Amino acid sequence: MRFALVSLLVLFAAGAAQARTLVHAGTLIDGVSNTPRSHVTIVIEEGRITDVASGFIPAGSGDELIDLSAQTVLPGLMDMHVHLTGELSRTSYLDEVVLNPTDNVLKAAYYGRITLLAGFTTVRNVGDDGMSTVSLRNAIRAGKAVGPRIYTAGKAIATTGGHADPTAGWCEALQGDPGPREGVIDSPDQARKAVRERYKDGADMIKITATGGVLSMARSGDNPQFTDAELDALIASANDYGFPVAAHAHGDAGMLRAVRAGVSSVEHGTYMTDEIMALMKKKGTWYVPTLLAGVTVAEMAELEDFLPPIVRPKARRIGPQVQDTFARAYQAGVPIAFGTDSGVSPHGQNAHEFELMVAGGMPAMKAIQSATMSGAKLLRAEKDLGSVEKGKVADLVAVDGDPLANISLLRDIRFVMKDGVVYKQNGAALAR
Repeated sequence: MRFALVSLLVLFAAGAAQARTLVHAGTLIDGVSNTPRSHVTIVIEEGRITDVASGFIPAGSGDELIDLSAQTVLPGLMDMHVHLTGELSRTSYLDEVVLNPTDNVLKAAYYGRITLLAGFTTVRNVGDDGMSTVSLRNAIRAGKAVGPRIYTAGKAIATTGGHADPTAGWCEALQGDPGPREGVIDSPDQARKAVRERYKDGADMIKITATGGVLSMARSGDNPQFTDAELDALIASANDYGFPVAAHAHGDAGMLRAVRAGVSSVEHGTYMTDEIMALMKKKGTWYVPTLLAGVTVAEMAELEDFLPPIVRPKARRIGPQVQDTFARAYQAGVPIAFGTDSGVSPHGQNAHEFELMVAGGMPAMKAIQSATMSGAKLLRAEKDLGSVEKGKVADLVAVDGDPLANISLLRDIRFVMKDGVVYKQNGAALAR
């Protein structure tokens, strides 16, 4: 009797160990190779890829088979510039005053789910009210919410009156004097404290606004907003805590200062010069273009009473410039990672960025790689994310047809898996 019981337990354990998920991919774009593979089986165990084999391996006893043999499979897509806590609208400027942080968490959860179902399994949230996406990130990790894997900056760091000063443009009674806790600094010491505050909050990275911005309530969209001393202190402190630093930058002077100081990435990069491009190549600084944001704000600038009067001229001037900058940067060989600034554009439309990148001269495969392996490298997570390879996290998406021939197919993701869990199949979201 005892022998029989032990035998059954051994057999049960062996069966449990052999249970796998097999994904039959008709075509595989793996995020690394420049050539797709045909008829591939992706073997997944406990949320990780354990093999990527040629041919269709038959399912064994206890295996789950996912048949994507008529589709193109890709790594989960990665957007390196989103703002999940809101979406630009006619009321969004008022929302900043009247909504509570709890409202922002709920909005972020809603937009996060939309983003995941659009095929973006990993995002960088580069600035919010401080704790909303930290809380959402933690809930998603714990399985208590559905959304993409989030790397968040929490509050962006600005100077007084700068692009991420949370009270800039408000009436005097509401302005107050925000400091490092609120993400506003005016000295090297305050820069160090602001970085430490983000560490205290549980952020994954630092976001700074090195120049003016389009949507802030200020005249300039491109003036430099940090001194060299402030940037040096900020970068040194970020390095102490292992934080990558993303620099919002439109104007060339502030952008050059930020790249010289050692930021990890330049966001937008509108007036990027040849000198800046050469320096970014030398330092390995990533460029996150956000072409979709440029197109969106230019369109919004022509809508009556959509943007505040002080914002509309900036949107008209800066928006159309980004496509030309992108084309020059790509030709120059600047490292490029995919990012949309979603929240300016509607969440879930992230894949439109691919079409703009291809229109700017980037081949479809390179555009896809910018949203897979390049994003993983920018996040310093390339050991786990960014490609369909043995040992990587099982993040997969699939489309009908060939996105290399028609990049717009990525707007219609038919299948989504994150961490080995399926969230969308046959174009329909699954209840989770």
